[in-house]
Amino acid sequence: MSRADHTARAWVRMPSGKRLDLLDPTPFDWDDGDLALGLARTYRWGGHSAWPLPLSVAQHSLTVMQLRRSWAGALSPVLELRELLHDAEEGLLGFDCISVLKPFLGDSFRELSQRLERAVFLRYGVPAWTPGQHRVHKKADRLAAASEAVHVVGWSREEVRSTLKIRAAVLDTDPLHAVYGGAPWEPWPPALACERFMAELERLKARL
Repeated sequence: MSRADHTARAWVRMPSGKRLDLLDPTPFDWDDGDLALGLARTYRWGGHSAWPLPLSVAQHSLTVMQLRRSWAGALSPVLELRELLHDAEEGLLGFDCISVLKPFLGDSFRELSQRLERAVFLRYGVPAWTPGQHRVHKKADRLAAASEAVHVVGWSREEVRSTLKIRAAVLDTDPLHAVYGGAPWEPWPPALACERFMAELERLKARL
């Protein structure tokens, strides 16, 4: 295949029938259902899990949003929405790269992810991160990751610190359990993760 042919195929077909150009994405290249389904079918931790199902990025995104909501007491809808969408580009790609692999993918992959994030933020009217806001977000993201590593994947607490190099404490209580019930930390089936992510997305959009 020639370089020109390869460049011409730099798009993927969404379930809605829309075409997402991965190299030059626009905010009109997907619909909400495409995003919710993509995140529900994209798995964290390389798809590894101590449960029957792996953990979706959709469920993780809801966890991080719930943590930020609980810390702030009252987080504005647009800031809640930014937390919900913080990994949205992974759902559009269908790929959540594990951290140890990212250095090998280099600048091109990082730039591709950043272009997708900008398109997502533009579509949903979400402001770019400020340094201070991003630090608070990453605190929630790392706390979720440390807790998932232990309760979902099966790492020990010591391994989280010594091997994964995550210094955040591990939560005992699943932040989503009080909202949705079920077994704490159990990964949801894709259809349920999609439904719950979509409900939050629609709720927040209606409040903007």
